[in-house]
Amino acid sequence: METKILTSDQIDSAAKFLADGKLVAFPTETVYGLGADATRPDVVKDVYAAKGRPSDNPLIVHVDGPDMVWQYADNDYRPLAEKLMNQFWPGPLTIIMPIQAGKLSKQVTGGLKTAAFRMPNNQATLDLIKTFGKPIVGPSANTSGKPSPTLAKHVYHDLHGKIAAILDDGPTKLGVESTVIDLSVDVPTILRPGMVTENQLDQVLGEVRSDHHKVTKEEVPKAPGMKYKHYAPNAQVIIIDDPKDFQQAIEKYQQESNKIGLLATDDILKSFGDDFEKYSLGTDVISASKNLFAGLRQLDDDKVEFILAQGFSDEDSGLAYANRLNKSAGQQHFEK
Repeated sequence: METKILTSDQIDSAAKFLADGKLVAFPTETVYGLGADATRPDVVKDVYAAKGRPSDNPLIVHVDGPDMVWQYADNDYRPLAEKLMNQFWPGPLTIIMPIQAGKLSKQVTGGLKTAAFRMPNNQATLDLIKTFGKPIVGPSANTSGKPSPTLAKHVYHDLHGKIAAILDDGPTKLGVESTVIDLSVDVPTILRPGMVTENQLDQVLGEVRSDHHKVTKEEVPKAPGMKYKHYAPNAQVIIIDDPKDFQQAIEKYQQESNKIGLLATDDILKSFGDDFEKYSLGTDVISASKNLFAGLRQLDDDKVEFILAQGFSDEDSGLAYANRLNKSAGQQHFEK
């Protein structure tokens, strides 16, 4: 299969592919998603196959606005959900709610009685959904378990020949996936951290808790990233919590390999010469979040065996970065 690269003036072509039951990768402000008709179980199955994704890992349903949500979600949750939609949509917030019986297939929900909904803050994709006229599923458009794609070329690298098209709208703005909040429980619960923080959600809802645990083998996850390996490059990632430890970490891992990559901010990278592959995270945790997945991918392409990655505080907006980096590293931190 030839994978076509489409631009934002080819929305009609992208919508035609979706109508024909094909897979189309689409841009959002977070990462690129892999789109398919959310109302067709046969097509949704193709999403799992293309990604190599476990079938009990539920998919996020992308919509062009709240009206589309209420065709599928339980309207009893409308007052609470619309508080969030009014504040954060379009934007990087995914809302889990119970759904109306029979409205979405188990291929979308992972067999649960809930579904996750999001209105992305990307005009090309909003135009695509509006033109198509139905919601589209949208897991990250990558091979399951690998770093999420923040450029169209990342999608092409992983999925060319497996999907019909990629709607290219340039680099994503945020670089980490949306915050996921579950409204189907007694206390609204954040299942995946993102750029919409717990403090921001608490101000709207009054009470919020967080639950980022990795679910057991027997559990069905309510949100992506709760059960299976995520964001991992081929190289082993080692988190360097204190920037002063980079030199010592380099010396330690040079004993095992001379193929070491550094993933850090500009002020740290300038201290090291050209003996290493390097990728800049920019200047702070916000730019680090935007550049993390691209950096992991680039250093993998550079064939390094160890990636020494800078850690940040896991408070507020740093929580999303820390969450993704810890998963990509398998929780491995440098120890002196």
